[in-house]
Amino acid sequence: MRRADGLAVPALRNARLPDGRLVDVDLADGVISAVTPATAAPYDDRDLDLTGHLLLTAPAEPHAHLDKALTYDEIRSPPGDLDAAIRAWDDHTPHLTVDNIAERAHRAALRLLANGTTAVRSHVNLLRGDDPLRGVRALVAVREELAELIDIQLVALTPYVVGDDVLHQAIDLGVDFVGGHPHQTPDPSGNLARLLAVAHARGIGADLHTDERLDPTMLTLEELANTVRDWPRALPVTAGHCVSLGMLEPESLARVIASVRAANIGIVALPITNLYLQGRDRPAATPRGITAVRALLDAGVRLAAGADNVRDPYNPMGRSDAMETAMLLVTAAHLTPTEAYHAVSTGARDVMGLPAAGVEVGARADLLAIRAANLDEAMADAPADRIVLRRGKLVSVSRTERSTAPLVPGSRRAPARTGS
Repeated sequence: MRRADGLAVPALRNARLPDGRLVDVDLADGVISAVTPATAAPYDDRDLDLTGHLLLTAPAEPHAHLDKALTYDEIRSPPGDLDAAIRAWDDHTPHLTVDNIAERAHRAALRLLANGTTAVRSHVNLLRGDDPLRGVRALVAVREELAELIDIQLVALTPYVVGDDVLHQAIDLGVDFVGGHPHQTPDPSGNLARLLAVAHARGIGADLHTDERLDPTMLTLEELANTVRDWPRALPVTAGHCVSLGMLEPESLARVIASVRAANIGIVALPITNLYLQGRDRPAATPRGITAVRALLDAGVRLAAGADNVRDPYNPMGRSDAMETAMLLVTAAHLTPTEAYHAVSTGARDVMGLPAAGVEVGARADLLAIRAANLDEAMADAPADRIVLRRGKLVSVSRTERSTAPLVPGSRRAPARTGS
């Protein structure tokens, strides 16, 4: 398959920034070379006129499951908690092939791109059975096919029953990070040590599902932080979910967060899936299934947020849109719109180890132009009209058309057509 490529754009004209400024933005070699007040200067034919659009740092998705995405119509699992979702997925895995995983992952990645996301980190399950690397092979192929459009990082999500030999094979195939969920195993400490040992030995980072329960006694995150505190910065460590952190009393919360910050661990909040799965067993005073976002942010911890699952047994909803994630951070975690968008863009890029992007000279030109007057409007309305640039190249354009016909007074009939 021939890889798609974007069109280089020399300049963006009449772009509105979140602070209200109207600017022209020059691009060169994939980075921002100048940001100046908008003028009526003559356009190059390749320039983009962004009149009516808000220009933002492109979102990055720090925690996806492209191998699971868009399976809900196949599986149709009943609403349930995390354990029910795990069972539904495990029951379905014998039906998975490299081809059907790749086809869905390809569609899911392009949905992210169309909504503005130019980089995604996806967990991919090492599967039980005779061919545990089906998902890895599929996502490595999708990463190659879409390499000119979107950056894809891969994490080997390693079940307790899958041996180290399979994990090493996944790394050999091109997986970027070691992953797993030690808190859900019979031996959380032993499993955590095992996964970290492989990551350290292979010289790659780790990205672990961590404490995905509303249980304040579940503190694998603290053990993780204490274990990797002296790791070199070249081996980044990320912890996703961390739901139990949101259940801690202030003294314990401060202690764990201090350990996380000292270890430079990036935390990824995942509101939509955790709000869907957590708390179903508590019909009264149901707690919010979300990590301690405000406390982490105020403490200076590196914080990102992602969509996690999209239309699969773990979450039957989801639009593959960072604006959805950011909106949930405002409503469920009480962040400001600016803080929330930072978590799905600049914060996510930082946790993912990507170069800084945005409308600043020298920053990578990974940008989203969305038809909105300001960030609050963009987040509340999530307009579909979007223009996406990756490394200074136009990689996606979405436009909508809306028409509201005037009704005839006193009649419910649609107005008759006139003209030839």
